[in-house]
Amino acid sequence: MIDSTRIAGLGALLIGAVHLAAQTNLIVAADGSSQFKTVQEAIMAVSAGTAANPVFIHVKPGTYKELIYIQREKRFFRLIGEDPEKTILTYNLCATNKGSDGKPIGTFRTPSTTIDADDFMAENITFENSAGPVGQALAIRVDGDRATFRNCRFLGWQDTILLNRDRQYFENCYIAGHVDFIFGAATAWFEKCHIQCLRDGYITAASTPVDQPFGFVFSNCKITGDHPETRTYLGRPWRIYAGTVFLNTEMSDVVRPEGWNDWKKPEAHQTTRYMEFNSTGLGANPQARVPWARQLTQSEAAAITPGKVLGGSDGWNLLTGR
Repeated sequence: MIDSTRIAGLGALLIGAVHLAAQTNLIVAADGSSQFKTVQEAIMAVSAGTAANPVFIHVKPGTYKELIYIQREKRFFRLIGEDPEKTILTYNLCATNKGSDGKPIGTFRTPSTTIDADDFMAENITFENSAGPVGQALAIRVDGDRATFRNCRFLGWQDTILLNRDRQYFENCYIAGHVDFIFGAATAWFEKCHIQCLRDGYITAASTPVDQPFGFVFSNCKITGDHPETRTYLGRPWRIYAGTVFLNTEMSDVVRPEGWNDWKKPEAHQTTRYMEFNSTGLGANPQARVPWARQLTQSEAAAITPGKVLGGSDGWNLLTGR
């Protein structure tokens, strides 16, 4: 005898599973050939993912001119492109743009993409602010914890990337700018990233809290300049306890011999945590560095690992993303 109730129940489960699969594997195409035409539409289609079932948003090649916001509750979202040079998320707000009140919107309202949620991941995507050299104009702002970016590009001029708090990991990424273009209070690890300096300026402007052991760590990275005459500092302190470390980084002569700038804050000479180990290239000049920056010993550098810097109390696993 056929149990119609059981069959109906199994059918409902099957329909639910298909619906779940559709929800967690979304496709965006700028030409309208897929489920969604904009990235933000896809983001808004799903409330949240989970560690076991993250939300995958596959972004087809194209230029998506839109403001993108992943709100706090939308955890475990993944933006996956096919080619970072052909998959571009962009907008062009800058700090001097006027808001609805007629006043300048300011730096923190300019991001083309804002990540508020924890456990975010992006691969093969370009994040861009196309406003140009007109002042503060963020390509991305990250407020979420445990955010991972692999094989991504970040294009801007001043204030390209704001890492506002918590922890982030970047691997094989390209980051371009000229003034304070990696800044904020977060703890972040940059592995095998290419830092491109477009004009004279400063690569980092950390605002690391005094009780936070690490700010920005660059490991096995490369620093180059857009023009032969371009010169940059490795960083300057947005806040006086700024922490920035360069490990095994290849530096072209775009890096100034003194390396670091104090932003006219002489008190920062006693408080910043600016360090290098085994810098190479024409921009590596330990004898000429400012006396208030440190050259690490081999044992000190070996103790600075992704696990130690990013692990935290939850033991964040970079391989699994959680």
